[in-house]
Amino acid sequence: MTFIHKDFMLQTETARKLYHEHAEKMPIIDYHCHLVPQQIAENIQFRDITQLWLVDGHYGDHYKWRAMRANGVDETYLTGGTKSSWETFEKWAETVPYTMRNPLYHWTHLELSRVFGIDKLLSPATAREIFEECNAKLATEEFRGQALIRKFNVKVVCTTDDPADDLRWHKMIAEKPFGTRVIPAWRPDKAMAIEDPKSYKEYLLKLGEAAGKNIDSYTDLVDALKIRHDFFASMGCKLSDHGLETFYAAPYKEIEIELIFKKVLLGKAPTGAELDKFRSAFLHDMAVMDAEAGWAQQFHVGAIRNNNSKMFNLIGPDTGYDAIHDLPTAAAGHRFFDRLAAEDKLAKTILYCLNPKDNEVMMTMAYTFNDGTFPGKMQFGSGWWFLDQEDGMRKQMNALSTLGLFSRFVGMLTDSRSFISYPRHEYFRRILCDVVGSDVESGRLPASEMERIGQMIEDICYNNANRYFNF
Repeated sequence: MTFIHKDFMLQTETARKLYHEHAEKMPIIDYHCHLVPQQIAENIQFRDITQLWLVDGHYGDHYKWRAMRANGVDETYLTGGTKSSWETFEKWAETVPYTMRNPLYHWTHLELSRVFGIDKLLSPATAREIFEECNAKLATEEFRGQALIRKFNVKVVCTTDDPADDLRWHKMIAEKPFGTRVIPAWRPDKAMAIEDPKSYKEYLLKLGEAAGKNIDSYTDLVDALKIRHDFFASMGCKLSDHGLETFYAAPYKEIEIELIFKKVLLGKAPTGAELDKFRSAFLHDMAVMDAEAGWAQQFHVGAIRNNNSKMFNLIGPDTGYDAIHDLPTAAAGHRFFDRLAAEDKLAKTILYCLNPKDNEVMMTMAYTFNDGTFPGKMQFGSGWWFLDQEDGMRKQMNALSTLGLFSRFVGMLTDSRSFISYPRHEYFRRILCDVVGSDVESGRLPASEMERIGQMIEDICYNNANRYFNF
C-alpha cells in the first residue's frame, strides 16, 4: 500500500464512510489566500517544481524554508538566488525525511500524489526522478495556474489585496473567466502602520492617488479608504482581513487621532500610547465600514513578526522569521466588539488565533456577540499558520465543539501563496471525518443520526461558507 492511500488518516469505518460519501465530493471555497492575482490572470506556467513549490522570487513556502534552515541548509539555496533549481530541490529532498511528524511530511506527499500522481516518497534517492517528472508535467497546459485551481474543484478564491491596489488583474480574470470565481479581499494593514512615518507617508501618496484624493488628515484617510472600499465592493469583494498582534480598544477622542496623524505626517514617530489610540480608532472605523457594506470581517491575531533582525536586514520581511506571540487578547477584544455591537455596527466576524492558549478565549469572545441575526454570525476560525496541522486542527475543532455550534463552522482555508495547497483542504476534511467518526464509534454521537452527521460534514466542508459569504 502506498503511503498516501484512499483511507489515509481515517482510523475508523465511520470516518471512512463520512469522508468518501460526504466530504470528498464537496467543492472548495478558499475564502482567504495569498495567491498572486497577476499569476492567476496570466495563467502562469511554472518554470519547474522549484519555482512552484519552494522559491518564486521573493516568495516561497516559509514552512519549507524554516525546515530547511533547521536541517542545516544554507540561505543561498533559499532566498540567496545563487543556486540552480535542481540544487535547491535536492536540498529539499534531503530535508524531507527529517520532517517525519511535522505536517510538511504529510503535505509534501499529499501534493505529490494529488497534483502530480506521484506516490513515491521524496528522498535523495528519488529526488532526480521526481524532479524530472514534475517538470515534464508542469510544461503542459494541464499544469498551468488556472488548471491547477480547477483540478481541485475550487469554486471561489479570495485573494488578499491592499486598498491602493488597482485590481487590474482581477478585472482581467473577470473578463476571461476560467471556471473559478476570483475576487479581492480587503487588507488595510498598511493604512494603519503609522509606526514608521517615512514608509507611511509614501504609502499615503499611493492610496491618495488610487482614491483621487489628497490625504492631509485622518478624516481624509477614512474618506479615501471609503472610496476604495466602494471600489472593492464593485469588484465583488465581500470580506476584509486584518493581521494584528492583538486587539486594540483604547479610549480616544477624535481630536486626539487627528493630532496623532498630523504628528506622523511631520515625520515624528508616535508613542506607544498614541499607537494604541490610533489603531483603536482605525480598526473601529474599518469595522463600521464593513458592517455598512454587508461584508464579513476576519481578524488574524497573535503573530510576532520579523524577529531575526540580521536576516530582516539581509532579505526583508515575510521570509520565515515570524513566530507565535503571547500578548493578552481578551479584555481589548471584548471592548472592541462590545462597542460595535452597541452601535449596531458589528459585521459577520471570523476570529483566528496563532497561540493555541487563546483557543477558548477567542471562541468564547466570538460567541459572546452572536445576536440571532444570522446562523453562525460570529465564528472561531480554523487553525491558522503554525496551527493548520493535525494537532492544531483537532484542538480548534474541540474548542469550537465544546463551547459553540460545530455544525455552523465555515471550515478550512489555505492562507497560502501556492497553487497546489488545495490538498490541505483534503487534509482538513480527513481530520474532520476522523474526529467525528471516532465520536460515532465511541457512542459520543448516535449512529442512528448518520444522515444528519453526513449533512454536517458537507456543511462544514462547503455549504456553510457558501451561505455565510453569499458568493
